[in-house]
Amino acid sequence: MTGPLHRFRALPLRSRLALLTATAVAVAVAAVSVTCWFMVRNALVGSLDDALRENRVAPAEVLAVFRSGGCRAPGSAPPDRPNQDLFQQTIQVVDAKGVSCVVVGRQSVTVTADDLAVADGRAAEAAHDARASDGSDYRVLTYPLPGWSGAVSVARPLNEVDDALNTLTLVLGLVAGIGVVGAGAAGLWVARTGLKPVDRLTGAVEHVARTEDLTVRIPVDGEDEIARLSRSFNAMTAALASSRDRQAQLIADAGHELRTPLTSLRTNVELLARSDETGRAIPPEDRRALMASVKAQMTELAALIGDLQELSRPDAAVPGRLEVVALHDLLGTALDRARLRGPELTVSADDVRPWYVRAEPAALERALVNVLDNAVKFSPPGGRVEVALADGELTVRDHGPGIPPDELPHVFERFWRSPSARGLPGSGLGLSIVARTVRQAGGEVELTAAEGGGTRAVIRLPGAPTPPPSAP
Repeated sequence: MTGPLHRFRALPLRSRLALLTATAVAVAVAAVSVTCWFMVRNALVGSLDDALRENRVAPAEVLAVFRSGGCRAPGSAPPDRPNQDLFQQTIQVVDAKGVSCVVVGRQSVTVTADDLAVADGRAAEAAHDARASDGSDYRVLTYPLPGWSGAVSVARPLNEVDDALNTLTLVLGLVAGIGVVGAGAAGLWVARTGLKPVDRLTGAVEHVARTEDLTVRIPVDGEDEIARLSRSFNAMTAALASSRDRQAQLIADAGHELRTPLTSLRTNVELLARSDETGRAIPPEDRRALMASVKAQMTELAALIGDLQELSRPDAAVPGRLEVVALHDLLGTALDRARLRGPELTVSADDVRPWYVRAEPAALERALVNVLDNAVKFSPPGGRVEVALADGELTVRDHGPGIPPDELPHVFERFWRSPSARGLPGSGLGLSIVARTVRQAGGEVELTAAEGGGTRAVIRLPGAPTPPPSAP
């Protein structure tokens, strides 16, 4: 079922704005016009009442006329009062019983309760509207008649007021009509002008939806709501373009990183298959080396796939369940794994103090393992890795070749690997995962060159030296 509201909502926005503007102006003009009409009418009626008071006939004169000739027929003028201004009035005498007698005037005027109140002395004066014998409206002023039980009613036609009000009504109606039409036109012009930026934004959105071109930008002028909307749209398209570029780069880098282990794995598998097809057995030592290489490549592929799955989640994605975890306990587990990976190294952790943080346990443990694994990987044989944890600051220092200053800004980028590390195992995703996990836990991580050589990794996480009461 369609109603007026539904039809109104079906109109274009600029038409609705113009219609609302015209309606608001029409209501305002109508209110002002009605108020003005009543104010003018009250002023005119008040002026007429003042004229009746100023020109009223003396009671003695009215009594003299009444006693000399009695009631006169409406329309007759007394021979001794030929004044035309007085003749336009109707003067009648009203007694306490409501009997009226026209002394001067064209028409008799209906006697009301207000007139009776003045005639019997209950009121000093009464001014009101009344209907004459010919059906026309009169303004009546009734005042007492001393020396006689009655009152005098002086009345004048209201057409003096009605004519002025009719003219005023015509003028107000004309002005209101012009105002409403002008307001509608002005509202339509304002709507078209004000919605031009919205039209540009709509065109840009439709263009992006049609062509997937995220390079579109809308010119921004001013600081109003439309400008804010344009800035938000530009920021959104820039973020989408950056996300798409990062996605494409991630796919390209992942393909590049996967190609190397897959090529090596394919070569080893082809050697084993050719040996079985030709019947030429591979020497046991070589066969064991091939199988070890296949296992290593499979392990590297599994680790790379796991890293890609971790990084496939958007940065704004909600992490897993957050828990209060003991950072020093996770560090102990990571240290055990680091010692297994570098048995020839000395991994010392002499200053490890308790620290509790709120994070995703598995992700945080993996980040700690990646940091320590990075230190173990770049440490020379027989080297030393120094680990410390105090007041929420974890420090891992190795004595390897270090990182050149110009490469430090890139260490947390995905798939970035130092030229000196290209020959070492790894995917270049470990530190990216570390930075991501630490940020999600509300902390920060940095790598700097250590004094005397090597690299110093620092992770700062918010927490407390003791667990909260609710934590196990």
